Amino acid sequence: QVQLVESGGGFVQAGDSLRISCAVSGLPFSNYAMGWFRQAPGKEREFVAAISRIGGVINYETSVKGRFTISRDNAKNTVYLQMNSLKPEDTAIYYCAADYDGLGSDFLDRYDYWGQGTQVTVSS
Repeated sequence: QVQLVESGGGFVQAGDSLRISCAVSGLPFSNYAMGWFRQAPGKEREFVAAISRIGGVINYETSVKGRFTISRDNAKNTVYLQMNSLKPEDTAIYYCAADYDGLGSDFLDRYDYWGQGTQVTVSS
């Protein structure tokens, strides 16, 4: 049974930092590129960041470049998203997703498995 379980979300002030995690089980983690997506109320789910199977390729959505850092630990089957200088517009549910044999795509439909999401709320 494949499981992607996000954790670490919360309520923070603008300018604060937060690290969210996604623990993966039930699949060969190192064979999957991993992505983070987010969905704000009333909006479409959008790409945030992605990392290839061994971390050689990393992509970011333009608005988070320089503020967010994606990383992975293949020994722990976990992917992380370090979020610094948070803004109210970063408020959303954050989802991790797994893409078999991927290269870190920003294309939502490439991803095979999804977590349930973790809420991040940034207050001004």
